[in-house]
Amino acid sequence: MPDGSATVHLYRPKLLTILAEGYGWVSLRADVLAGLTVAVVALPLSMAIGVASGVPPERALYAAVIGGFLVSALGGSRVQVGGPAGAFIVLVSATVATHGIDGLMAVVIMSGFFLILMGLSGLGNLIRHIPHEVTVGFTCGIAVIIAASQLHDFGGLRLPGSEPGAFFPKLYALAGALPSLNLSALFLGAGSAAMIFALRRWRPLWPGMLIAVATASLLAALLRLPVETIGSRFGGLPTGLPAPHVPDMSLDHLLPLLPTALSFTLLGAIESLLSAKVADSMTGRKHRSNMELVAQGIANVASALFGGISVTGTIARTATNIRAGARSPIAGMLHSVFLLGFLLVAAPLAAFIPLASLAGLLLVVCWNMAERKAFAELLANRSSAIVLLVTFILTVAIDLATGVGAGCLAAWVMHIVQRRTR
Repeated sequence: MPDGSATVHLYRPKLLTILAEGYGWVSLRADVLAGLTVAVVALPLSMAIGVASGVPPERALYAAVIGGFLVSALGGSRVQVGGPAGAFIVLVSATVATHGIDGLMAVVIMSGFFLILMGLSGLGNLIRHIPHEVTVGFTCGIAVIIAASQLHDFGGLRLPGSEPGAFFPKLYALAGALPSLNLSALFLGAGSAAMIFALRRWRPLWPGMLIAVATASLLAALLRLPVETIGSRFGGLPTGLPAPHVPDMSLDHLLPLLPTALSFTLLGAIESLLSAKVADSMTGRKHRSNMELVAQGIANVASALFGGISVTGTIARTATNIRAGARSPIAGMLHSVFLLGFLLVAAPLAAFIPLASLAGLLLVVCWNMAERKAFAELLANRSSAIVLLVTFILTVAIDLATGVGAGCLAAWVMHIVQRRTR
């Protein structure tokens, strides 16, 4: 069977290609199992990302249901799974703090249209050429920022005011709140993280994240531990999808949001194509990068119309999908259907989930996200280390767009210097 190299330029969803090749019951059974497996992983992870992003957890589930379905149905990869991603936590939380939920929805819609334009203009091929040092630097930087943002709920800390958004003021505020440490929350958070690591090592086929969160919820309820839960902070999840709603898209409202939308677009494009590239390496096939960007754009627009946060291709869920035996994009579509089933049937159970447990889950995600081995290897080379550290430090200290921009500029300068010294 061809690996798809001859058709990478096509603007044609992989779903249509697979259906044209012939799709039978054997493939459907494999996709159903894979879709269910990914849904089990995506359920607690999506809620954790929503909470960490400063929005009600259902908005992340809306993104996984609506956006995830469209990423698989329209995308240029056979096995890519889309949904809310940890990499967006920093951008989403900052946008909500500055512009509110309505502003966030407008930003996600704008970034969706920008992604569509990028795909239609063929820029998907250029994204692949972002230097490796830059991708490692901003990925590790985002992991550090997300980890810092989870310390509040992980330890049940009580702050006198709102938590600062900037990295160093945040650490200062958290250090000042240490006397309010909640040992019950710390126990649930650390226990959840330890259980996920243990199950991943000794029972890798078990849904470690779901088991850890369910266990923490059961302990918190039975022992009546004094910890904050989804129910106490957000009031539980709605049992279904909301009606579509168009936010304020007037020019006066959109112009101040433009820089933020461009940051969402850049990160969405990079994350999606990196995830698709990982999927290619695991399956031996080639994705259609420009079609993937178009699909990601459509998925983001649709997600925001239903109140969902930003969507991108996610490496963890995509890898889980492949390992579970997915044969086609139908597996990713089914994962969204299963998540919708949870919202319709079992949403009230989410009210018992401790926020400390979700924080522990995200700390595990941060540990896995940080490319520690690649970071250490790049430090061994002077020019690579400069590009890496510029990207990493500015991503942590300022923001993602500054880090990526400065990193690419540093890579270009180092390239010129190396050429002149040869």
